[in-house]
Amino acid sequence: RSEIDRKTKHLKVLDLRLSDAGTYTCESDSYIVSISLHVFQLTISLDGHFLPNEVPELTLMQSSPHSLPDLTITVFASNKNTVRSTLSENNTRQKYILKLKQLEATDSGTWMCHIHSDSPLINQNISFDVKVLGFQNPNLERKYATVDSTVILSWLLNFQKIKWKEDFTGQLNWKQHESATAHELLDFSVTARGEQHETKKSSHFLFEIPESKPEGTIKVKLPKVHFNHSGQYKCELAYKGRYVQSTIELVVMKVSASHVGPLPRGAEMTLTCQVSHPLSSNTHLLWERVNGTQMDIKKSKQHEVKLEVNVSAAGLWKCHLIEDNDRKISLHYPVEETPVWNTYVAIGASIGGSVLALGLACLCIISSIRSQQRRQRRKRMAQARQYLLENKTCQCQR
Repeated sequence: RSEIDRKTKHLKVLDLRLSDAGTYTCESDSYIVSISLHVFQLTISLDGHFLPNEVPELTLMQSSPHSLPDLTITVFASNKNTVRSTLSENNTRQKYILKLKQLEATDSGTWMCHIHSDSPLINQNISFDVKVLGFQNPNLERKYATVDSTVILSWLLNFQKIKWKEDFTGQLNWKQHESATAHELLDFSVTARGEQHETKKSSHFLFEIPESKPEGTIKVKLPKVHFNHSGQYKCELAYKGRYVQSTIELVVMKVSASHVGPLPRGAEMTLTCQVSHPLSSNTHLLWERVNGTQMDIKKSKQHEVKLEVNVSAAGLWKCHLIEDNDRKISLHYPVEETPVWNTYVAIGASIGGSVLALGLACLCIISSIRSQQRRQRRKRMAQARQYLLENKTCQCQR
């Protein structure tokens, strides 16, 4: 593992090891030069391949022909910021074990370990690579949609950005709330060559896998959102028995009215704006009438999922979902009044119906009276015939 440059007389040692530490002496005639070689070996846990929230562990070993110095070790992340580290309790001067901070996906890059000693004077930098496989999405992302709209949910993986050269798999699950049964929507895998394969799993859930999308992106498309499509969409990566996940919470909003159709004069209807999940403290619902006054504005209370407003006149009403003073989604509901002639027709029809009913009642009464009179007349005639018949019989007997 060593070779000598014949011209410069330099000694080159390849694949340096801890056991190579020692004193190297060069003799030329009566001229002797000695050089002490101090060797450091730095290793990182899991071969430098991590998932978010994992804690790297650095091991620094030193070997010297002289007594081992007490070292000061400083670690710098890829952004040049100092990383807080904790020394293990069972450290010796020969072996230092440092635990670093919990990692994030953005921590990937080349890190630096600086080694310092005053006696002997040592200022040595050793670089090492840290690769964190994960999502470029936030840990919990909230997305809002209105009923019947189209929504695309996407998760951006960073494996191409960090040049990950290992296989890993993943899946996408959905459930309406935390305690509900999870439904597996999608399976995917990425090969060491960076090839991505996706397989649709669910058959009862209406969603699509968009064909055109950036590489390293997991996407699902809901072409027509239903109110019960809301819930948690959780994308999970699996690498060597370890897991990391990213969740998108879909909140769906709808509006409805207490009755369908135009609003009759003098009547009142209730408009309801509703969301599928409780809102965060910085989010609320707001009803407003277009071109209305301040009196036509109504705001929901904290964590309220339903907001109602009573309407007694025609107009265009809008419900907004507002997060940090930013309107995320809106739905409108037009309220129309029944035309005046419709009202007159309805009144006329009502009066006409009443008159007709009264006329029919009178006809029935008259018909009943006449029928009774006919029955009485027939009865009197029958009695008269019976009387005449009895008198005739008596005269014949005499």
